[in-house]
Amino acid sequence: MALFEAQEITKTYQEGTKAITILKGIDLAVEAGVMTAIIGASGSGKSTLLKIMGTLEAPTSGRMIFQGQDLTRKNDMAQAHFRNRSLGFIFQFHHLLPEFSALENVMMPGLIAGRNRKEMEGPAMELLQMVEVDHRHSHRVHELSGGEQQRTALARALIMQPALLLADEPTGNLDSRAGNLVFDLLHRLCRERKLTALMVTHNMELAHKMDACLTLKDGILAG
Repeated sequence: MALFEAQEITKTYQEGTKAITILKGIDLAVEAGVMTAIIGASGSGKSTLLKIMGTLEAPTSGRMIFQGQDLTRKNDMAQAHFRNRSLGFIFQFHHLLPEFSALENVMMPGLIAGRNRKEMEGPAMELLQMVEVDHRHSHRVHELSGGEQQRTALARALIMQPALLLADEPTGNLDSRAGNLVFDLLHRLCRERKLTALMVTHNMELAHKMDACLTLKDGILAG
């Protein structure tokens, strides 16, 4: 059984009197431990697809099945629980909380889940060490470089030991050196943790380092 399946996912937006369909019956089965890239032109719906798979946006029709459970039938609270416990998400922009330190940002998903600070501090520091930001653990977000911010966001995405990692252009806002470092860390940590990953990217070089590469064009996903 696939870890995650998208079944006949469609997404239609209404612009005035005109209906625009950007996803047209997407089918995707994601096997555990496999790292998959999704590429496509700007505006093709890649980010929308990732948001739907992460229950951040609802599809117009279709189903999303995670470990045999239909996420589309779950209420908002159950979907939030899924995102917190089973999903890691990295965006193009880090979305770290500026009033907190790097360490506190990494701990945040665990604190939201009701775990105490003492319980989360050790695992968070360990992840910051893995992404090479441990020496900056007490710094606020504005004191970190762009690459350090994104590596901190990667550590935050992994803190709850998710089964699935969704990455939306995780290197798109970085220069090539910082971007390659973030991708290499993401790739290595996914391998070490046997993590399933879906990454939207426009970087063909990075896409071809993944186990599989799919193209989204004209609302259709193809290998």
